[in-house]
Parts: sequence; C-alpha cells; structure tokens
Amino acid sequence: MLSKFVAAAALAGAVVTAPAAAFDKPQTTYKVFQFPQDRIPRIDGEFSDWDMVPESYVVGQDQMTDQDGGHHNPDKTLNIRVKVGWVKGLNRLYFLYEAKDDYWDFSLPGLHNDTFEVVVDADLTGGPLIDVQHQDIWKPEWVGQRASKTDPRVPGSLTHWYSHGVQAQNYHIMTPHKDKDWAMAWGSPTWIKNFPFANAAQSYKFTPGQSGTYRLEFYITPFDHADPEGPERSVESKLREDALIALGWIVIDYDDVKTDAKNGFWSLSTQRPMFGLASDLPLFKLMPIENAKLEARWSWKVVDMDRRLVAFHDDSVGKATGWHWDFGDGTSSTEQHPIHAFAKPGSFVTILDVTGPDGTSRRSKVWDVQLR
Repeated sequence: MLSKFVAAAALAGAVVTAPAAAFDKPQTTYKVFQFPQDRIPRIDGEFSDWDMVPESYVVGQDQMTDQDGGHHNPDKTLNIRVKVGWVKGLNRLYFLYEAKDDYWDFSLPGLHNDTFEVVVDADLTGGPLIDVQHQDIWKPEWVGQRASKTDPRVPGSLTHWYSHGVQAQNYHIMTPHKDKDWAMAWGSPTWIKNFPFANAAQSYKFTPGQSGTYRLEFYITPFDHADPEGPERSVESKLREDALIALGWIVIDYDDVKTDAKNGFWSLSTQRPMFGLASDLPLFKLMPIENAKLEARWSWKVVDMDRRLVAFHDDSVGKATGWHWDFGDGTSSTEQHPIHAFAKPGSFVTILDVTGPDGTSRRSKVWDVQLR
C-alpha cells in the first residue's frame, strides 16, 4: 500500500511518483502515448488513427512472462503487440491490441474464450482487487466499502463481495467477442464496461478453430472508486501528464473447446496473481505530446474570493522558456504559475504570451476571469 502522504497528494491533484519497488518491474516504466486533442482515436474498427504512435510505444510479447500455470506446455504460437494511449483532459485509456494465433477459441458462451485481460490501478492504491488467491491478505477496509451485518472476513459475504473491482479494475476481454459482451468486468461494478465509460471495436476474418490475425481497439475509464451502485456514486481517476499509473495485462490462450485447459497464460507482470493484486502491476507513464509545436494554454482558480486572489497555471503545449501574463487590470507577471490579487471587481481579458525555441504563442480569454 502507498503511504497516507502519497494518497493525500493524489487526492489533492498532485502528480504522484510512486515508489517503484512497491510495484512489479521496478527498473521498467512503460509509456502511454498522448494523442493530440484533435486526433482522438475513433473506436470504429478502422485502425489508421494509431499509425502516428511510434514503435517505441509498442509492448510486445517479448515483454511478457510465460506463466503457463502448469496446464500444458507453453504456447509458442502467439504474436502479441499492444499500444496504449491517452488524451489530455479525458480520463480514458485507449488500447490497440493485435494478436496472431494458430487457433482461435471463442465458440462457447461462457468464460472459455481466448482473452485479453486488462487490470488498471490509476491512483496507485495497490493491494487486492479480487479475492481469488488473496483471501489470506484481503482487508475490505482498504477500499472503504459500506458497513454490513455480514462478517467482512468471510469470503462470499455481502461486504466482501462489495469490495471487488472498486479501487482497481479488471476487464476480462473476449477475443473475439461473438454473441456475448465484449468484456466481463470482474467484480461488483459491472457497469464500467458499458458506454460511455468504455467502448470497443474489433476486426477478424477467421472462424473458431482457425488461425489468423485479430485486432481490437477500445478505451476504458479507470476509477479511484467504482461503486457497485453505479457511476453516480463513483470517482473517476484523474489522468495527468507525467503521472504514473499501475497497468498490466494477461493473454489467455485456449486451444481445446472440450476442456478448460489453457495452452498459454502470458502476463506483462512477472507475478501471476497480478489479475487480482494491484501491487503486482507494472508502472506506465502518461507521456507529453511528442514533437509538439508551442501552443499557449492556461487555466485559473480562485484562491480567495474576498481578496480576489487568483492562481494562474501555465498549461502550454511544447517547450516554453518564457512567460508573460497580462491580467487585464493593468498589471502583469513573468512567472510561469503566478498568483495575483485583483484590486477591484470586474470581468477581465487575461492574456498569456509564451516563448520558446520554436517561436511564440498567445492565448487570451475574454471575461473568463470574473470577480465580484
């Protein structure tokens, strides 16, 4: 578990750097590509939106551990590629999953289905999210669920069930999904797999038992608290540039519809129980836009209305080395993130000019800043 200080910092909106040793692969941080806001991927089964993502962002099967689970000999027939993206201002993670397999198993209506299983813990709380294989360390109070007359220490009780998938989420994605939901949200808040909190589109040309290439694009919304009673009682994870999130996936490969034996169980984590223990997840960094042209952007927040004290924040894209703020009241500042007290009430035209190696850019906001 993270310290109370780190958790409090996350709630306050700070960019949190997790102690890497608390998660899997402490020497490795994977990257999440930032899409520009005018090039958000469309979930339509046409994958050209992803062409702009460099190969350096691809997580291949060479990064995954063959867990196998003792079922059969490790499956050597898979070829897996994954890209992950995000868009600044949207609390969504976008995925492109590509897999080649010699035998696609998806004819049965239940859980027996070739699977891409994604687990996300965006606020780095760590700890168990599913009780399977973790009943010895399961502590329901970690996720703050409501009290129950049933014993929280007893697996299967109402309180115990209520905790599943609340503080971190597991998406058991069917590949392909045919005549069934695209994913099983493993836990009590099953609504997280539904639009607008998630969406998916796939492409394939094979039938069950055949070989071929499968492609899937989708997005999910990570939650600090995904309440079983619905989104109205839930808290989305706030995705911020340069922040770390815990994220991982498993590929389960079935090759025999007559049994539940798996021919392959591949995990991005070195720890097989990562599907239910967020502390076993690797870390990903939400990257800035690559090769971004300089563009002035800024935001503001009233700190004290009685004193008309306003905090301004530079949100510019690209490399800025100089800032000039015109507050619209005859005063200015060259700080990057100034705090300014307006002498009189009013509605102000406030302007930020930024300079950098790539030139200059200006952003004015007309009457956004209004003080009484």
